Amino acid sequence: MEYGYLEQYYNTRDENARLVSRHGSVEYLTTMRYIEQYVKPGSRILELGAGTGRYSIALSRAGHQVTALELFQHNINVFKDQLNENDHIDIVQGNAMDLTAFADESFDAVLILGPLYHLYNDEDKCTVLKEAKRVLAPDGVIFAAYCMNEATMIQFCFKGDGQNMLDCLDKHMLTADYQCISTPADLFEMVRVEDMDRLNALCGLKKEKRVAVDLFTEYIRERVDAWSDQVFEAYLQYHFSICERPELLGITNHVLDILKK
Repeated sequence: MEYGYLEQYYNTRDENARLVSRHGSVEYLTTMRYIEQYVKPGSRILELGAGTGRYSIALSRAGHQVTALELFQHNINVFKDQLNENDHIDIVQGNAMDLTAFADESFDAVLILGPLYHLYNDEDKCTVLKEAKRVLAPDGVIFAAYCMNEATMIQFCFKGDGQNMLDCLDKHMLTADYQCISTPADLFEMVRVEDMDRLNALCGLKKEKRVAVDLFTEYIRERVDAWSDQVFEAYLQYHFSICERPELLGITNHVLDILKK
């Protein structure tokens, strides 16, 4: 698979800034909340597509043994620049589709919080999920994140005057039932709940929970960023209370599947 478009994107992207912004922190705080619920202290964690290290660094400093696999050198450089002399993270340059460097059942948790966004067919996605399953301990947990279709339809296709929607229709970028058809040049692959269910069945994975990690936060990002700390905290608690509700999963930008063997 050609990664040129993706490398160019991440070479100019400040991913850390996205996750530490107030609206972006909802995704980060929600994801960490569930990782902390499922992962025991001192666990062996493998993060695939670790990016610039936002999750890996936090988990390492919380006492876990972290191995971070990242494809792009630019992200690795940014990652390393954030480390101090007390940080001990094994950073490996590599592809989430090839985990042959790691032994079977060698990790208590595997985080896939980005790679599945950028794969465009079931075969490639299943390669990542099956490799994660192989290196996972018998009682381990996989955290797999996806980008959702309807959030893109609403926020991109119908943005502004809606011309993007007309362009997508003219370019045959949507199926008959309005699912986005992505290519590597589009950078992100959009899914629906049934797509995740199909992948889990193909890979022999059992869903423990499915979480809408940012729900409608991105829709109201300017409002969220302008709130006082008190209002934001109230919003965050509301978000935590509803983020597992199945009727809301379709509208979130990012969904987290919590999986076991």
